[in-house]
Amino acid sequence: MEYGLGYWRDHPQRSVETAGRQLVMTWRATSELVAAMARRRFPLQEFVKQCAFMANVAATPTLLVAVPIAVVVSIQVGSLVSQVGATTFIGAVNGLGIIRQGAPLVTCLMIAGAVGSSICADLGSRTIREEIDAMVVMGVDPVRRLVAPRLLAAVLVSALLCGLVVFVGFATGYVFNVYIQSGTPGSYISTFASFAVATDLAIAIVKAMIFGALAAIIACDTGLNTKGGPGGVANAVNSAVVNSAIVLFAANIIVTQIYNTLFPTKVI
Repeated sequence: MEYGLGYWRDHPQRSVETAGRQLVMTWRATSELVAAMARRRFPLQEFVKQCAFMANVAATPTLLVAVPIAVVVSIQVGSLVSQVGATTFIGAVNGLGIIRQGAPLVTCLMIAGAVGSSICADLGSRTIREEIDAMVVMGVDPVRRLVAPRLLAAVLVSALLCGLVVFVGFATGYVFNVYIQSGTPGSYISTFASFAVATDLAIAIVKAMIFGALAAIIACDTGLNTKGGPGGVANAVNSAVVNSAIVLFAANIIVTQIYNTLFPTKVI
């Protein structure tokens, strides 16, 4: 009995409390953003600073990950379509694979690993130095001053990163197919244009924005609740990255299923 109660307090109960705390933070941060914009008191300088910081942290890793993933997709797709005799459709399959799944997933990993860890480390170090407590004592709301700008910055940077991955992935797949797999340039582009629609790119960007918001909230909540000194910051960063990756992959499945239900693929 005691073991069961202890397990409940340490795992399910704590998970439920954390999820509830993050939902409250999301509501408060969103409300603060809307109120600050309505009153023209939005912390623009902090927002720009965070955008530059996140882009600097995530842009290069995203580029380095996007290229090999696009190459792997091209190799696998090229091998598969060659076996079934549908080489003329490699552009459509490769391009749609990058846009619909490749770009959002790469963005998901970079947001969780690079941006989320940076946010958590920043806020966690401030927490253990009692800077957050000092802000509360001075009447400054940490959610309004720290969380809200980071939330909006993460959403914007995630959308930009997704666009970068789409461009780099499609260009890499084209170059690899044409120059390595001896594909036809016109066929690659024409088949992609026949099957791809603007909604595919829009849903990919929406996915990335959702991923950015989720990663920012998880990282901010974990950082603001860091305990145990420098070692606690390291544990908080690890927890934020793992939790963000799990939540983002689950969100990707949910959003993809909703999209496929509302916008089924049309047969050309």
